[in-house]
Amino acid sequence: MKPIDALKEFRLGTCYYPEHWPEALWEDDFRRMSELGFSIVRVAEFAWSIFEPEEGVFSFELFDRALALAHKHGIKVIIGTPTATPPAWLTHKYPEVLNVTQEGVTLQHGLRRHYNYSSQKYRELSAIITRKMAEHYKDHPAVIGWQIDNEFNCEIGVFYAPADHDAFRIWLQEKYGTLDKLNEAWGTVFWSQTYSAWEQVFLPRPTPADHQPNPHQALDEKRFISDNTISYAKVQGDILRKVAPNHWVTTNGLFGHLDSHRMNDELLDFFSYDSYPQFSTIFYDKNEVNPLADRGWSQTLGAVRSISPNFAIMEQQSGPGGWVNRMDMPSPKPGQMRLWTYQSIAHGANMVLYFRWRTATVGNEIYWHGINDYHNQPNRRVREAGQIGAELAGAGDRIANTQFKAEIALLRDYDNEWDGEYDVWHGPFTWQSGKAWFKALNYRHIPSDMLYVRSGTTIEDLKRYKVLVYPHPAIMRDETAELLEQYVREGGIIIFGCRTGYKNEHGHAYMRPFPGAAAGLCGISVEEFTMVKGSRAATSMKWSGSGEALTGADSFNEILVVESDSAEAVAHYASDYYAGKPAVTKNVFGEGQAWYYGAVFNEEAAGQIIERLGLSSPASDWLTLPKEVELAIREGEDGPLYFLLNYSEQPALVTLNEEKTDLLTGSKLSGSLTLEGYGVVVLS
Repeated sequence: MKPIDALKEFRLGTCYYPEHWPEALWEDDFRRMSELGFSIVRVAEFAWSIFEPEEGVFSFELFDRALALAHKHGIKVIIGTPTATPPAWLTHKYPEVLNVTQEGVTLQHGLRRHYNYSSQKYRELSAIITRKMAEHYKDHPAVIGWQIDNEFNCEIGVFYAPADHDAFRIWLQEKYGTLDKLNEAWGTVFWSQTYSAWEQVFLPRPTPADHQPNPHQALDEKRFISDNTISYAKVQGDILRKVAPNHWVTTNGLFGHLDSHRMNDELLDFFSYDSYPQFSTIFYDKNEVNPLADRGWSQTLGAVRSISPNFAIMEQQSGPGGWVNRMDMPSPKPGQMRLWTYQSIAHGANMVLYFRWRTATVGNEIYWHGINDYHNQPNRRVREAGQIGAELAGAGDRIANTQFKAEIALLRDYDNEWDGEYDVWHGPFTWQSGKAWFKALNYRHIPSDMLYVRSGTTIEDLKRYKVLVYPHPAIMRDETAELLEQYVREGGIIIFGCRTGYKNEHGHAYMRPFPGAAAGLCGISVEEFTMVKGSRAATSMKWSGSGEALTGADSFNEILVVESDSAEAVAHYASDYYAGKPAVTKNVFGEGQAWYYGAVFNEEAAGQIIERLGLSSPASDWLTLPKEVELAIREGEDGPLYFLLNYSEQPALVTLNEEKTDLLTGSKLSGSLTLEGYGVVVLS
């Protein structure tokens, strides 16, 4: 049984930690949750020391009493396996379970996620606690699902314990079979790195020049960490499937060095994410032009949606956030908590749990505020949560039976993400270009998806979209290029940026003219290229037609040569020694088009291509929106739902040329209307 139907019914709830509070508060907490329209809580993901206070001694009494009260008030429960926080007795008795830095320093007990996935002892103990909890709660009437661990690879996403080096060696032997093949894949002939025995092979270790490893070794390191993480999660997932087959299984987070798509495919019923839009205030690039701020979280939610078309939010920001010594995020302004909730829902969430019910009074997260403050008295956030609960009580199930709709997708892949962490000749460009395209589309009210190119990606996956944007796929297998050729030949449009197609799956540079595997599709070659930085002045390109618009040619410039009769230059460089040379090309390939942009995208350049392709908002014939309002569309058997999200504190003027119904209020709307600051309307 695969109980994915859990997401066919919308649920709103919160994260709750009964072990943190006097038991006298519990029933009042659950009563008030129910009054707010909450129907689900997540518990126990950090409570290993409660369930197993000493090795082999198990205690369920505390959570039994809490879950009985949840059930009494009609609230369902998600149980988190508590393996993100091994208890002190465990790490003291079995120090081999602890993670180790690249320099060999053991990371000690005292925070969370201080273990390594390779320790057989940790896997054994994790299996025991998971099985004991599953056996105890498999028939509990309140429990409907499980969260495996918590936020895999959060806090730290690299592992260098002795067990990790051993596991890496085994992984390499299974992958390559022989040392000769490993040496070839890693290019060890360079700098006399050739290995003659397996015991000589390790995960990257400190080296001269800022610890820089062999780049091909570094790429395999990330692949190993991902496989090892999934292998560890599978230990728990298999137990939960066997012991509690009527419960669904998920895990939360979207962190590095983890193929979350594969994990979801193999282990989970659906994926879950922890959404904190206020992170935009602490990761804000002060040099960014026209910043997205919290609106940019919609792009990340698109990545989550690529894993699981409908998903859960296990932690939705509800207040100001921060640990005692870091992540000092400001408080949401009135309406923002509601806005962010509907942002998650608009982009595919069918379950949303706020973090957390009440702000902790002890520990690192005493400033990671929840819905309730320490004093437990009514506040603005509680009132706002009640408004959302009342709205979704009526609208939630209508929303849950829809999925996000887009005709344009931004492409990513794990090979280039992981290779790009180390390779400054393409890695930093992907996020810059992806953000530029998302802005250009989002501000024009054109919804977009995120699609990861994987070994199992099919032509049908691609043909769902009219346009694909693949900004800087330096690593491109020939099989991927062939798939993209088929997509374009059958009428699709693909848009590449500089640094496309010149590496194979090991990160070796092809001995082919750039853009390597994509050259035939694009009908061009690259005559010359340069970084644009330091003493190299910023450059620009002039676009043909449209008054010969001028846009910046950012970060990296490739001078293009048109090689095919079906290709043409759309823009030329306007400055530097290559002024007048092709900068952007379009190739007619079969029934479709392949565009090549010889720089790193900016919003203006993306806008030029959007306009030349004639792309517009799918609601443009009846809806006029200001730039501050995002349009997201979810569609199902009963028709589309149009989410209008105002990210400005100021009111926004919206014009409807057709009468629509606001799903949240039941009001009929037409003509001009004012959407309040941080306001939300869902039109049907």
